[in-house]
This record gives sequence, structure tokens and C-alpha cells, in this order.
Amino acid sequence: MTSTATIADASVTGDVSSPVRCCAPLASPALSDTEAGATAALFKALADPNRVRIVHLLATSPGPVCVCDLTEPLGIGQPTVSHHLRKLLDAGLVRREARGTWAYYSLDGDALDRLVRVADLTGITGAAGIAPAADTTEVTEET
Repeated sequence: MTSTATIADASVTGDVSSPVRCCAPLASPALSDTEAGATAALFKALADPNRVRIVHLLATSPGPVCVCDLTEPLGIGQPTVSHHLRKLLDAGLVRREARGTWAYYSLDGDALDRLVRVADLTGITGAAGIAPAADTTEVTEET
């Protein structure tokens, strides 16, 4: 008799001897060292929830945003906001524009395009036939 379980079930029960339907060939060539490094830098810059929130606020803003306007929606102080903006600036994700004593930030258009390409994995995984979530992949057990 054959029963079906998910990978999550196998990891809970410790039964990893059962065959797992997995790993269709990749539909995309491997990243070069340069591409992988640039992609890792983007992920590293976005590895903090506050930075993700800043990117979201900048992406949904009609124009450049002053640092002073980011403190309230983020619930953090100006020095911390400036620290996170510096990390995003160093990663090339945002642009800084000085207006008198204030700094205004906006998303870099090219960086936004890079983020979209990195985040849009559906074309790759869909073409390769890879299940969208690990807990939906089936494990077949002989009982």
C-alpha cells in the first residue's frame, strides 16, 4: 500500500529513507561569481526589517522623502533611520539629494529593476516544474 506524506512530515518523523519527488533541472543557467556577489549584496542590504520598510515607503512615495519624514512611520529615531539609509545607499538601492541641511532619499530606478528581477522567481520555478513550497512536495512511503 502506498501513502503520501510531505517533506515536512518526513522531517518531523525522522523518516528520510523514503523517496522524495524533487529537483527538476534548472531552467536558468547558474549565476556568475559577479552576479552572485551583486545579488548577495542586495539581499544583505535588505536583511533588516527596517530597511525593507524604508524601501517600501520610498517605493510608494510620490517623490523623494526627507529623513525626518521616515522616523514616525518606522517608529525609530533619526540616527537609526540614517544608519539604515546609509546601508541602502552603500548598496546602491537609494539616491541621496541634499536640500539645505536636509537629506532627501528616493529609490534608484536601476536598483528597483534589479530587485524586481531578483525577486521574480516564478518564471524560473514554474518553468522547471519545482513545487512553490516545500510542504507541498510529496513523499511516497511503502507501508
